[in-house]
Amino acid sequence: MSTPAETVVAEQHTTKDRLVHRLTHYLQYHWRTLVLLVPFVWLLLFFLAPFFFVLKISLAEYTLKSPPYTDLIQWVDEGVMQIRVVVDNFAYLWEDDLYVNTYLSSVKISTISTILCLLVGYPMAYAIVRSSHTVKHILLMLVILPFWTSFLLRVYAWMGLLNDQGLINDILTWMGFEPLRMMYTHFAVYVGIVYTYVPFMILPLYANMEKLDWTLLEAAADLGARPMTTFFTVTLPMTLPGIIAGSLLVFIPATGEFVIPDLLGGGNVLMIGRVLYNEFHQNIDWPVASAVAIALLLVLVIPMMLYQHIQAKEVEVK
Repeated sequence: MSTPAETVVAEQHTTKDRLVHRLTHYLQYHWRTLVLLVPFVWLLLFFLAPFFFVLKISLAEYTLKSPPYTDLIQWVDEGVMQIRVVVDNFAYLWEDDLYVNTYLSSVKISTISTILCLLVGYPMAYAIVRSSHTVKHILLMLVILPFWTSFLLRVYAWMGLLNDQGLINDILTWMGFEPLRMMYTHFAVYVGIVYTYVPFMILPLYANMEKLDWTLLEAAADLGARPMTTFFTVTLPMTLPGIIAGSLLVFIPATGEFVIPDLLGGGNVLMIGRVLYNEFHQNIDWPVASAVAIALLLVLVIPMMLYQHIQAKEVEVK
């Protein structure tokens, strides 16, 4: 006969085996739910929670205390809960020309930068796809290579190139030309944004072009179509999803860019990232700054909604 101690140990092992069996059985039948739960928890913690916190501040009122905004929920006499919502911050953005002009300037700069990235990135992606297997991997590595260095260091490198006494002006002076004023101009900002974000245009285009049926181009040529006609009637329509994906990957972060306009543009290039920084750290007006951030988010959501609408239409057609 077993001793009481042995009986207790056997019961503990039995209980442990049952728990392990139940856990294994649950994972076998619910592993898909658990896998999908991970990105949802990630979005909840690092996107939705900060978003609602910023939204809460944008609906508050500026006050001289720490933190510099009123509480959304306040308790008045006799324990009555009062919800105080202030929408004047959003109205102030529309009434002040500074914010309207800044939004328009940011959208203009990001749109032009996206077009420039497309003009640069499309031929590069096409050349990579049409290259041999070995050369293709080398070119892809060269596209990804700038990500191995710090983003800030790359911007500082461009400051050294575009400066009044920089390398480019030294070469122009040596060749007998007058030095150019490039730093702290829109030109420098466009150069910095295009250089930084062109890989985000190339990679989606490459992924899209890699799946194309290139025999269609041969068929178009056999039917007498010229190369330019083949490009606009066959290649361009088939690569449209890659163009849209790459344009979104460039346009969205470029609109809220802060480092490049600040370092390469100085105070001469007006973008919303700089205004947002000033409201938070110089004016210490957190409610207005949060309203600026929420409005910027809405501006960036619009192209994403259009992209989703286009994709839904394509699915319906198919």
